[in-house]
Amino acid sequence: MRTVSFEPHDHSRCITTTLETVAVLCIEKGLQFTPVRRRVLEILLEEHRAWGAYEILDRLREDGLGSQPPVAYRALDFLVKHSFAHRIERLNAFIACSHPGTDHAPLFMICRKCETVAEASAELHQGQLNDTARAAGFQIEGSIIEAEGVCPKCQGPVSQ
Repeated sequence: MRTVSFEPHDHSRCITTTLETVAVLCIEKGLQFTPVRRRVLEILLEEHRAWGAYEILDRLREDGLGSQPPVAYRALDFLVKHSFAHRIERLNAFIACSHPGTDHAPLFMICRKCETVAEASAELHQGQLNDTARAAGFQIEGSIIEAEGVCPKCQGPVSQ
């Protein structure tokens, strides 16, 4: 599974593909992909950064889709519950899932300068985290890893 957002890509295709994938998954799972839920996902997909709930609410208000916090929070709860979006604890914000419909443990790389967020997949069955948990008799069922640093764009040219 590749990392999304730090590398150049066709962003309009990225948005379209994710929306189509989520729409199909909702049909397959018998879930309601309402206009508000779809619009919230579209907002999350506009940029590869995390959005705060009140930023999303402002956008929904502009679109005439609601002005009360529960409108945004219900849509976000739905998207997170079904793994179409993730909550970034470090930023108290949300981001669209880069790999909807796949079973993965997300690893978020958050640029502390521009707040771009890239999602990759962490392998839970390998590595030190799993070894430490196993030694403690703990079985990991899920994990979200958030790493803060500086993205390639904000690092500037690398001198050799």
